[in-house]
Amino acid sequence: MKPLVNKWGRSIAVATSLSIAAFISPTLIAGEAMEVGNVGVQANIAGLERVTQTLVAPPFLPKHNQVAKGEPKIVAMTMEIVEKEMEIAEDVFVQAMTFEGSNPGPMIVVHQDDYVELTLKNPATNSMVHNIDFHASTGALGGGALTNVAPGQQVVLRFKATKAGVFVYHCAPGGAMIPYHVVSGMNGAIMVLPRDGLKDENGKLSTYDKAYYIGEQDWYVPFDSEEDEYKRYGSPAEAMGETFEVMKTLTPTHLTFNGKVGALTGENAMTAKVGESVLFIHSQANRDSRVHLIGGHGDLVWHGGSFNDKPATALETWAVAGGEATAAMYTFLQPGLYAYVNHNLIEAILLGAAAHVSVEGEWNNDLMEQVEKPGPIK
Repeated sequence: MKPLVNKWGRSIAVATSLSIAAFISPTLIAGEAMEVGNVGVQANIAGLERVTQTLVAPPFLPKHNQVAKGEPKIVAMTMEIVEKEMEIAEDVFVQAMTFEGSNPGPMIVVHQDDYVELTLKNPATNSMVHNIDFHASTGALGGGALTNVAPGQQVVLRFKATKAGVFVYHCAPGGAMIPYHVVSGMNGAIMVLPRDGLKDENGKLSTYDKAYYIGEQDWYVPFDSEEDEYKRYGSPAEAMGETFEVMKTLTPTHLTFNGKVGALTGENAMTAKVGESVLFIHSQANRDSRVHLIGGHGDLVWHGGSFNDKPATALETWAVAGGEATAAMYTFLQPGLYAYVNHNLIEAILLGAAAHVSVEGEWNNDLMEQVEKPGPIK
């Protein structure tokens, strides 16, 4: 494997099995640990109730109240970093880096002014230094500068959720390792609900019957033209050099919703019933996307995931900028199978950015009716 060099021509050391990634580069995006200086204001957490949130694998969300009960709380949870091989399409494997073993990582749900307290664990069996950057937080590179953990270490970070909305989190250990870890699957999202719940365009409380989290991921898998197959590696370090060459084309080989082509189809399709309102949270940590529910709409769409702004209404497609999460709510009116896609249809159909929603209920001919079945032209 060719040594990886940065734009200054300096070699980037990579991790080998059970070692620490030694990466130092004169880059504007630092990866070194930060030392906090003089503290002017202490955390205002005295007397706050402390609760533990049990994280679950996407597309599901942890148990939560849509309207906050009582005063702000300290919401504590634990995440373990898992480096593992993942099959992202049939016979296509990547050396993934993940939070809690899934791509995307689990959704965290709190309310505005709650404190998020995360214990981040990097098991000794891993090979890389990792951290976490919360787009929902304030300062220290989103917490990334305070959470660098080598294999065998853990760290505890607490931050106040001051902004209501849905936000990306991702690993950002510094320099070229930032995009490599992000496109290797190491990202997720947090939802910070307004304390008095979501509001529609008229300021009225708007609740959902179900909520799903869809994490869109771009993958860059090297291809062996001689063997006519995608390459397979034994570790993230081994995959790094050739993966970087594909990454630099800015052209993903695969796009997935929730870690694998077809992961949210068939038996794993999202479900709803006619009359149910469903909140869809969609994140893309690295590149722009555009969401469309074929056969439905975005009744309420919070652009950029900002819950304190008035939602847009009746949208056909809504944008997701790289590095953000968005939220959209739709009340299903007809039964059947709906396709939830990235509406670059090349990316949806050919690369894999598509999911399904299976909806139960009775058909409404007033909304749509097949007046005449297909037959010979008259």
